[in-house]
Amino acid sequence: MTTAPPSDASPAAPTGPAAPSEAELKSELDAFREDFARLRAEVGRVIVGHANIVDGTLTALIAGGHVLLEGVPGLGKTLLVNTLASALSVTFGRVQFTPDLMPADLVGTNVVTEDEHGHKRFEFQRGPIFAHVLLADEVNRATPKTQSALLEAMQEKSVTVGGHTHKLPAPFLVLATQNPLEMEGTYPLPEAQLDRFFVKLLVEFPTAEDLGEILNRTTAIDVPAARPVLDGDRVLAMRDLARQVPIADEVRDRAVAMTLATHPEHPSAPEAVKKYVRFGSSPRGAQALVLAAKVKAILDGRFHVSKDDLHDAAPAVLRHRLILGFEGQAEGVRADDVIADVVKAR
Repeated sequence: MTTAPPSDASPAAPTGPAAPSEAELKSELDAFREDFARLRAEVGRVIVGHANIVDGTLTALIAGGHVLLEGVPGLGKTLLVNTLASALSVTFGRVQFTPDLMPADLVGTNVVTEDEHGHKRFEFQRGPIFAHVLLADEVNRATPKTQSALLEAMQEKSVTVGGHTHKLPAPFLVLATQNPLEMEGTYPLPEAQLDRFFVKLLVEFPTAEDLGEILNRTTAIDVPAARPVLDGDRVLAMRDLARQVPIADEVRDRAVAMTLATHPEHPSAPEAVKKYVRFGSSPRGAQALVLAAKVKAILDGRFHVSKDDLHDAAPAVLRHRLILGFEGQAEGVRADDVIADVVKAR
């Protein structure tokens, strides 16, 4: 005969996945840093210098954002993207943006096909955008209509053709290169598309030392090439871990304050913002600030976000989200100088 449980016995609590122990968490963080370093080193076998560009690109990859690389032709922007794709066991697509490029050339289109019985039907032919890593080369040489075809893909990770939505593979990363706008044959990117990029990185001319090393590597018989060191699943796992990094309310409020301070009409905006900025950052800027700061915290050996992490991430995250007014453009004010004033404001 079974004995009934005491009347005051509480029901068993539902069990879920156990939180990782301190030792397990330390192991995961160490593995994160090791894999990031391996990927950085493999890219560095091909790319000379540009350490900030490489770190910014890898941070965006882990955070789940897209990258806009700006610089004059010949500085290795396309090579960086090709090298990153080679260092990852993922699919790679490349589109050379030109004035006559149409949206269907990018996302794909429905074509009429005929089966063995002679029945005709529409079949979707995928475009080069269906890849884990997409190189959008010289993105600002295409017309605004084609540039806008990237919007849904970058934000929703899908494309819609003929009323049907097609999911893109995960992870999905757009690495777009852009020539300076004053160069002939370029079109300014729409503000809505600029906001879809996680960071904008400025590719500078190499130093004399780096230029000498570039010549050593590229004019010899054996030209270095990157080998796969991580796969897509590992990138997604690192992304999940980065999002688990806690952020204190005080630090989160600092990200909010920095974003609001980029708006000229806000009381906390510094004088440079009120004078030179027409529109400030969107909420995506605040999201990118926090995500980039979380990745940096792990790389620095911490499992919490600091205000310094936000400050370090601010230039790359915010520079393309500030729309300068006429006075700022006329005086040649750089967005980075305005952001520096935002960071200093307390």
